[in-house]
Formats: sequence, structure tokens, C-alpha cells
Amino acid sequence: KQKTAYQILSGLVGSEMCIRDSIFVIPLIFFSLMFLKYFITFAFVSLFTSIPKSQYRAASPRFDIFFIMPCYTSTNKTMEININCDLGEKSKHHSNKHDPDLLKIVNSANVACGYHAGDDESMNQVVEISKNNGVSIGAHPSFNDPENFGRKRMNLPSSEIRKLIIDQYAILQEIAAKHGENVTHIKPHGALNNMACEDIDLATTLAKTINEISKDLIYLVPTGSKMEEAAKKLNMKIACEIFADRNYEDDGNLVSRKKPNALITDPNEAKQHVLSMIKNQALNCHSGKQIPCEIDSVCIHGDNLSSLNTAQAIRSNLIAVSYTHLRANETREDRVFRNLH
Repeated sequence: KQKTAYQILSGLVGSEMCIRDSIFVIPLIFFSLMFLKYFITFAFVSLFTSIPKSQYRAASPRFDIFFIMPCYTSTNKTMEININCDLGEKSKHHSNKHDPDLLKIVNSANVACGYHAGDDESMNQVVEISKNNGVSIGAHPSFNDPENFGRKRMNLPSSEIRKLIIDQYAILQEIAAKHGENVTHIKPHGALNNMACEDIDLATTLAKTINEISKDLIYLVPTGSKMEEAAKKLNMKIACEIFADRNYEDDGNLVSRKKPNALITDPNEAKQHVLSMIKNQALNCHSGKQIPCEIDSVCIHGDNLSSLNTAQAIRSNLIAVSYTHLRANETREDRVFRNLH
């Protein structure tokens, strides 16, 4: 059948309208899909970054970095780790002669505040050298037990525990302020730390006290411990540490110093111990068992005879495999793949 002029004209007008409409519809669909993509990404980022996380760059990327940093791929080898050390522990049990050399190696100093070791002179020395070397300064509070180097367990009421932490923080903060510095983190020492790893009530007392002092303080806790658990419940700034020179039991706690296999004194063994844990993000138990965990910092005890050699071996080994190092007050978001020069 022959089409009328009206039908032909209507068809042409309809085609023109379809073409004109498609010019607007196609971009609308495109931008809608783009919006949906970023909305979903934002939702995931919001979900994962709302979970309490540590404040040091971890050896393995968290979900927030994976989503926010499109440059991250499995081929990126440079990741960041903190090295901390217990320092200023001058006492009849221990010499602090290696402190200046250790402060050239480590990123964060946990400073004895006079209750288990140390005095005004040793605290001033560590703070001054730390300032010159760009090392972050942390309080290392303990039981008031210089006779046993703070390693004797004591059952104290929470009010006394609270006072121990506040008083020792104040002592170090006053000294740091004279040098124009601040205490940036807190890490309990010895028996106090070991007991809190196992006791959620004690761990909660410590966490609440540190949180009350300042919410900006970073709480350095043994990874997988009750201390980590208590701190996360309070949404604190935390960093999870492993010990370079200590062996672990199958429950994730340290092997008691009363046992012959408690310490790792060979620097080569210590560096392999550390590298294995960081790469696998798992504790190496003495039995061979591995416990998955988060690792942000490596602790080296400054009171061991091999501390200096161990620290040098660990730092050199981490640099060799492209791990870089952070101070305790450098946040995870500040530096993602920064090379160490």
C-alpha cells in the first residue's frame, strides 16, 4: 500500500525525535552507571574504614587502602613497618650504653619512666636523641618494682593501675615538653603488659586510662592479645606489635622467661623470625603453629645483650626486601608506598 504524505511525514518526525532523545538518554545512562559505581565503592570504603584499625602502616594492605588507592597491585613490594625499642632502662639489672646507637636504627622509643628502671637523666637522654633522630617518643609504664625490673606479677586494684599509668605518662611528658616534644604513644612494660595480654579486665582498665589521658595517644599492644581486644572496643588508635627476640606459645602469648626457649638471642634467627611473621601476617609459635594476625610494629627489647646486633640485622633485612619504616605518630593514611633512602 502506498503511504500518504502524512504518514511519511509522521515517520520522519518520529525518527528525528528518537535520535534527539537518544542524545540525552545515552549520556544519562552512562553517568548513572558511573554514579552507581562510585556510590558502591564509597559504601564499601565507609564500611571498612569504620572498623577500628591500627595507626601504623601495616605490612599487609587493609581494605580501605585497597579501595582508595587504585595504584595498589600485588606487584607493589614496598610496604611500611615500624620498629620500636624499650629504652632508657638504666638500672642495676641493665646498662643503657647502647641506647644512642639503637636510636639510630629504630623508629619509636618506649622510654622507662623510673618505676622499673630509668631516671631523669636517662629519660632526658632518650628524649633528646630521639628528637635529633626523628624518633617518636612513648611512655613505657610498669609496676613500681625496680627490684625485679618490673617483671614480677602484682595484683593491684584498678585505681592503683590507673594511677601508675597516669603518673608515669606525666613524668615523661614533662621531660619531653622541656625539649619541645610530646609523648605520642604508650606501651606497658613487663609483668603489667603480660598480665593484661591475658586478662580482659586489666586490659580494659589500661585502655580506658590511656584513652582518658588523650584520645590522640597511640596504644602499642601485642597483636592478638586482650589488650588489642579492649582497645578496639573503645575505638582507640592502636598499633599491633610482634616481638623480634621472643618465642610464642600456641595461645599467642610469649613463652615465659622462666623457660629456656623464651628468648631469641641470635640476630640471624631473629631477623628470619620477624620477616616470616610480617610476610605471612601470622605469629610464629615455637611449636611451628602459625596464628593469623595484624602486624604494624616490631619490638626489640633494649635490655638483651644482642639487642644492637639484632636491631641492625632486622632493619637491614627489612630494607633489603623493600619494607620501609614509620615513626609511631605517622598515620597509615599519610604514607602508602614511601621508599626509604
